[in-house]
Amino acid sequence: MAFKALAIFASLASLVVAVPQASPDAATTASVRCPDGNIAPHSACCPFFALRDDLLENLFQGVCGEDAHQAVRLIFHDSIAFSQSMERKGIFSGGGADGSVLVFPDVEANRAENAGISDGVQGQLPFLSRHPVTAADLVQFAAAVGITNCPGAPRLKFFTGRPNATAVPPEGLVPSPADDVTTILARFADASSAISPDDVVALLSSHSIANADHVDPDIQAVPFDSTQNTFDTQLFLEVLLKGIGFPGSANNSGEVSSPLPIGTAAQPGELRLQSDFAIARDPRTACTWQSFINNQELMQNAFVVAVDKMSRIGLKNPQNLVDCSVVVPQPVAKVTKPATYPATKSFKDIQQACPKRFPSLASDPGATETLVAGQVGT
Repeated sequence: MAFKALAIFASLASLVVAVPQASPDAATTASVRCPDGNIAPHSACCPFFALRDDLLENLFQGVCGEDAHQAVRLIFHDSIAFSQSMERKGIFSGGGADGSVLVFPDVEANRAENAGISDGVQGQLPFLSRHPVTAADLVQFAAAVGITNCPGAPRLKFFTGRPNATAVPPEGLVPSPADDVTTILARFADASSAISPDDVVALLSSHSIANADHVDPDIQAVPFDSTQNTFDTQLFLEVLLKGIGFPGSANNSGEVSSPLPIGTAAQPGELRLQSDFAIARDPRTACTWQSFINNQELMQNAFVVAVDKMSRIGLKNPQNLVDCSVVVPQPVAKVTKPATYPATKSFKDIQQACPKRFPSLASDPGATETLVAGQVGT
């Protein structure tokens, strides 16, 4: 399958739009009319209009479901596989945001550290045979398009001009939810010195629309907060609540007790990752974590900046990327409901780690604990 994928890329090479050297600022000062009639800041953006429409209709289908979740997850698994320290020693350290997860679909997707990305990889591969774009750009663009189906999501930036991977990155570069905070922060810093601990917290905003399929092997599509498929700050509140149980079995690597383990027959409660729990309480990250609670705009803006930094990991000439953000659709809806404590919860259930004043929040009505039923998407 890997050799077949490489053959596909070879056949596409003559079709891929060449991206001339241009700064993002310069790219946005002019405009061109694309062959399909769309207006773009640069001709390099033209293929992405058709790709956008194809993704919206045939992959995401207007749903903030599994395909959208997977697309956002792929930008992390594709980009993080790069090491500056290895590169300085002359050791091949991966290409970062180079589309290697799609170029070598039978390699990275089968690694334990990438458990669960195979569906996302297989879902995106067909679009490479239909559109003259690189795999590296497709990974980034699909995430920017897919997340717009999630209420509350920001409009991500998108730049084109990434070359495809030429080799598979080494194993061991993807952090695990069982890793300690120091290890996680060091891994991000080694991938890109531009990514700070605050950026790592911002990137975890994606967990507000994510779910777990492999942390507990007996339960799938288990959300990380009570508003699954909505990009909101509820995640940052609920991770700080005291744990009282597990949605499935206990003693799973990378999992700690959840504040909302009770679910329904359709969805067994809320799962809490060990890494989220630890980052929310670590002195290096706790105040940034707390600052996002009930501050939707702050969280959105920080996420946009952090994702942009991640999308440049490993690139030799990131200044040559062309800004095609105009092609990214507007998100479907805003979030108007403030963050609230789930029913029966209040500030007394918070394990506050930041000394700054905690936000004043209401509690949802109800005499019994909130049932986390979730919404299983496409």
